[in-house]
Amino acid sequence: MPRNTLFSILLRAPWWISILAALPLFGAVQMFLPPVAALFATFPFLGIAAFAAWKQLRTPGAANVAETLGKLRDMSWENFSAVMAEALTRDGYTVTATGGGAADYEARKNGRVALVACKRWKVAQTGVGPLRELFEAKKSAEAQDCIYVSAGEFNPNAREFAGKNAVRLLCDVELAKLVARVVRSGHRWKLF
Repeated sequence: MPRNTLFSILLRAPWWISILAALPLFGAVQMFLPPVAALFATFPFLGIAAFAAWKQLRTPGAANVAETLGKLRDMSWENFSAVMAEALTRDGYTVTATGGGAADYEARKNGRVALVACKRWKVAQTGVGPLRELFEAKKSAEAQDCIYVSAGEFNPNAREFAGKNAVRLLCDVELAKLVARVVRSGHRWKLF
């Protein structure tokens, strides 16, 4: 869905914004048609409100994200590596350790190969260098995608490089959600 349509904007907004958008529509339609027709006219907005609320309930809050990222940074490489392999597996990837180099894992999903780098997960801020190394490894391995995992921040140059070269940055809320699936499942690697 294009990012600038009304419905895509409402999907990114708090759920109650869709309800507020439905109210004047209901009132306007009710002036010309029966209330049942006005209710049907608001169904798309009510559906978006329900879906947005469901998504927002599943998204961890800022405090939970910060706590999860802090606990990830406190993990040893062995535990973090195992959690990432399990999380990627639960996300539908077939994960194989690469044995070194710029990438730590080769992850396969739907016929596509992604190189995953996560050994610098503790770094407070990542620059463009490690992303460039991963991108070059992707080209030489003839992989289709590359994913860079970090519990820290990316500097503006790194974000720009990732955007231009289709390097997926797995960090912040997305990383916390991915790892939370492993923790919620009662796996042996406890963060909490």
